[in-house]
Amino acid sequence: MTDDVKVRVKKVLDDYLEACQHRKTPERYAILDAVYSIDKHFTLEELGEYLSKSGFRVSRATLYNTIHLLVELKLVVRHGLAQGTKYEASLGRENHVHQVCTVCGGVTDIDAPLVTQAIGQTQLHDFRCDEFALYIYGLCAACQNKQKGKVAGCLLYTSDAADE
Repeated sequence: MTDDVKVRVKKVLDDYLEACQHRKTPERYAILDAVYSIDKHFTLEELGEYLSKSGFRVSRATLYNTIHLLVELKLVVRHGLAQGTKYEASLGRENHVHQVCTVCGGVTDIDAPLVTQAIGQTQLHDFRCDEFALYIYGLCAACQNKQKGKVAGCLLYTSDAADE
């Protein structure tokens, strides 16, 4: 993420904490900075590991509470996927489509301007669309290659083999 986006998200958090008279703790800001430094979808465990490797330890409770706050402030998006919950930074990212591998759980973003345009032109009934998420489920290239190796390496049962 650019420094400009990081300044904007910090301001959103600052304004909220001041308005609600909450403490501005170093942990909250470290978690926010980590979220906007990770350039992929992440689990809370991965976020905790990232912070730990950066030399900043936070408790699981602080991590959960802060990520919940960042979701409420629309600074983070929560994705409930079949393989578990993943998060991503949201400010500075346009609506996009996710490819989700049903084997390894990997999530990648793709640019789909026709999909974005179609959703923008969709007539919604008494509803304001703030953002959208679209998920395409399938197999990533690595998992496809692994499956090809397994199929090629096993003996397939055929009725001809049973007759021998």
